[in-house]
Order: sequence, then C-alpha cells, then structure tokens
Amino acid sequence: MHRLFRLVKINIINQSQHALPAYETIGAAGMDIRANLTEEVVLEPLDRKLIPTGLFIALPLGYEAQLRPRSGMAFKHGITLPNSPATIDSDYRGEIKVAVINLSKETYTIKNGERIAQMVIARHETIEWEVVETLDETNRGESGFGSTGKK
Repeated sequence: MHRLFRLVKINIINQSQHALPAYETIGAAGMDIRANLTEEVVLEPLDRKLIPTGLFIALPLGYEAQLRPRSGMAFKHGITLPNSPATIDSDYRGEIKVAVINLSKETYTIKNGERIAQMVIARHETIEWEVVETLDETNRGESGFGSTGKK
C-alpha cells in the first residue's frame, strides 16, 4: 500500500491464527484487529469482557497504540470499548486484549476472527510541568461544559 508519509516499522509477534492488522483503504487511520478465541464469547446486555487478540507489539518511545470501537459494531449492535480510546504504552509487552461492552438490549456473540476494534498508532509528546502562579487570559476563560451554546 502506498503512503505519502514516513513509514514506522513496529515489531510484532502474531500468536493468533489470523492475518496481521492492516489498513483496509489508503486513507485509513486505523487497522482492524481480530478476536483470537478458542470458543465464542457471549455478551449479555451490559456485560464487559476482555477479548484476546494473540498480538504482542513493541512500540518505539514517543508512540502509543490506541484501541477504538469499530463504528459498525457500535451502531448496529451496541458493542463498544468502555475505555475508548484505550492506550497501549510503548513499554507494554503483554498480549493486546480488548475490553468490550454490550450497550444494547440484545445478546451478542463474538466469534473467533471477528474484527472487534480498530488500532491507531499515534505519536505523542512527553511533557514537563512548569508550576506558575497564573495562566494567560483567553476569551473563553473558565467557561466549560456547554458554554459555547447549541448553535
């Protein structure tokens, strides 16, 4: 697949029986990741489960992997990630597991190989706090939680 920007190589171990996560279109930010199951997982309404993927990654410093819901699963079935976006830090070496929740009124069954989440690899900054006595003024100031209106 042709990309117009720098390609970052990331080490991955695939202990699943499925293909590696891949971009489905040239403009995709996320790669679908699949459930790696020995038996189906049944999610009753409001159930939360941790779904294994069989994937292990070593991200470079300054990068994170974000796990996000798949829009079709969320809209059609009410299946989402309760900690979205979930963050996988660069020093984590365990198996990627996806926390899912069923927000619908219907039982949902996750099958082996089903695409359960998207993974987005993103750069991030590391900051250093600078303690000050005051902050610069802005037009918004302390207004929040709906202060900009509905228009």
